[in-house]
Amino acid sequence: MTGAAKSQPAQLTPSLHPLCETQKTCKKTSKKPETVTKKISKDQHSEYVTVTAHLDQARSELQPDTGATVYKFSRKALETIPGGDNAPLNQVLLQAPGVAQDSYGQIHVRGDHNSVQFRLDGVQLPEGLSVFGQTLMTRFANNMSLTTGALPSEFGFNQAGVIDITTKNGRTNSGGNVSIYGGARDYFFPSVQYGGHSGKWDYFATADFVHNRVGIENTTRSFNAIHDLTNQYHFLGHLRYTPDSTTRISLIAGVSNAEYQLPNNPGQQTQFANPDYSSSNLASQLRGSTDSSNLDEHQKEITDFAILSLQKDIGAFSLQSSAFTSYSSLRYSPDPLGDLVFNGISQRAARSVFNSGTQHDVTWHAAPQHTIRFGFQIFAGRSVSKTDSKVFRATRTDADGSPVYSSSPSTIYDGSGKTGIQYGLYLQDEWTPLKNLTINYGMRFDGMSFYSSATQFSPRLNIVWKPWRGGVLHAGYSRYFTPPPAENVSSLSVEKFAGTSGASPGILNNAVKAERDHYFDAGFEQTILPGWRVSFDAYYKIAHNLIDDGQFGAPIILSSFNYRRGQVNGYEVSTSYTRGALSLYGNFAWSRAIGKDITSAQFNFDPDDLAYIRSRWIHLDHDQRWTASAGASYTFFSHGWHPLLLSSSMVYGSGLRADGATVPNGVSLPQYVTFNFSAVQTLKNLFGYRFAGNTQIRLDVLNLFDKTYMLRDGSGIGVGAPQYGLRRTILTGISQNF
Repeated sequence: MTGAAKSQPAQLTPSLHPLCETQKTCKKTSKKPETVTKKISKDQHSEYVTVTAHLDQARSELQPDTGATVYKFSRKALETIPGGDNAPLNQVLLQAPGVAQDSYGQIHVRGDHNSVQFRLDGVQLPEGLSVFGQTLMTRFANNMSLTTGALPSEFGFNQAGVIDITTKNGRTNSGGNVSIYGGARDYFFPSVQYGGHSGKWDYFATADFVHNRVGIENTTRSFNAIHDLTNQYHFLGHLRYTPDSTTRISLIAGVSNAEYQLPNNPGQQTQFANPDYSSSNLASQLRGSTDSSNLDEHQKEITDFAILSLQKDIGAFSLQSSAFTSYSSLRYSPDPLGDLVFNGISQRAARSVFNSGTQHDVTWHAAPQHTIRFGFQIFAGRSVSKTDSKVFRATRTDADGSPVYSSSPSTIYDGSGKTGIQYGLYLQDEWTPLKNLTINYGMRFDGMSFYSSATQFSPRLNIVWKPWRGGVLHAGYSRYFTPPPAENVSSLSVEKFAGTSGASPGILNNAVKAERDHYFDAGFEQTILPGWRVSFDAYYKIAHNLIDDGQFGAPIILSSFNYRRGQVNGYEVSTSYTRGALSLYGNFAWSRAIGKDITSAQFNFDPDDLAYIRSRWIHLDHDQRWTASAGASYTFFSHGWHPLLLSSSMVYGSGLRADGATVPNGVSLPQYVTFNFSAVQTLKNLFGYRFAGNTQIRLDVLNLFDKTYMLRDGSGIGVGAPQYGLRRTILTGISQNF
């Protein structure tokens, strides 16, 4: 954290690009950017800050968001949100319009289950297996944006939302910071960051350790969950070399390691074989509990990645070429006895995925009215799945035809590995026929070969018109191609479990296919008064082979499947106001996401549900009709020696889906609203100039009014267990810059 920055008001700015009159990040794409001249000065730092600004501008022009809907989080905004840099990234994103929260730290953008891509300095990260973990830390971001809508052709694969993080570097974030943060539920969160520069080199790194008893959502309404300890550590680093004003080489690397206890749900009944296990031979053979409040299930997640990039300006051309690699693994350890007697299967599961690839983006300022962009991406990966399962085998059937199981468990081993690729290339032209009119049109070609093979040509068209001062209208159409996430495609050998207590509801297991969409988006933004902006956006998606994810079984591992047809539509309203030390923002969204006919991984579903969905539309399990967020902040003594920042935020949801009496996902869970509060006192140079640096003392109250609310009730298509939102949690911290 940077203490001095917190004394300034935050800006959470929704913007439809380009809005050059009000957004400094907008670019005049109708002509070649002005040449940035290096400052002639004895101050080498100032000289290279100028060079860095020039290269940052060139990099942003490689991937324009013309016609898309962009929600920006400045550094001030990130620090103002309750929790500040200590807040998980998914909680920060809930302040954007159209983002709904779910269990296990998941978010849903505009009615999609996941389909969110993360980029660091414009480079797309391969997908991983992380379910609860936050590999990327908020404090690593200098600023970030969420881009949705009809995306230009440089964005492929996961397209519900693009989260682009501009990382901190050693020239703009020179110096260090140490912080200790914690409080209720054994919350202990120390962190450190440090950045610097020497000649043509600069560097920045941050690391933290997280220990608390709120690792995963509580399965009950109680204030504290049972068996919910987590220990996590994260590291992110950035090293850059800038040999001249047209060249930059950078390396970004990250490590995340997280261990979780899975919360217990008291009062559950054993489902298989003899209910009295406490003194049985089975209990003496297997460690574990037959009391559901004493189960001992664990999950461990690891994610490592590295990105090496070269950025170069050559006359009218600008390019960035990157190579990347990542490894992600997930391991589930059951309660050997408890999982067996409650679920009929005690499965030790492990999945891993190794990805490597390359991304290249080029901008050519071909003419004053035309900017040509082209590039390609290739991902190659290997996904491995292994399970070791104990089950009861059926020995006979009773008079009602129900199976009777053996009292001695059998072991089933299963494993598979698959190697595949996905690739995409694009070409687009940003044309400015009139001063106030921009047309961005292009084409993508995407392909994949993994558990299934497919290709697609995808046209894109976006139009942005500025008819009057402060007003921007936009409309766009995008054809999308979304490969299924290889790490979430189940490779279970269904037939191995036939005739056992671990048998699936069915045996049909068609391959998960790529999703193909027609996406329409239109909206406007208007500056009402200086500092006050209002925007509206509407969208409609027609999907074929719509991809959804669900949890099936005790391991909290998501598995993908397709609806043959899908529709998602909605609208968003957003406003923000900033004046002096005061900052306000508010977002409101409505959406509907429905699907029909499950056509892959059918063995996971009840045959009656499959039959119902085959000819009827149903709500997707993550469909939340109404979503809203709002926030306010004010800085007292903003120009004084010791500024005090007070801020608050609100999140509202009308509830995700649950099963009705006869209809899958037929009802909505109860609505909820939660408030967070934060107070941050900055003490400038508290220890004098011998130890220069600001000190910050903060107080955060999450769920201020202790609202008890349910995210999931354990029912619905692909839903494993109930989850409740975090109850009131009071956290404090102190940080010191140096």
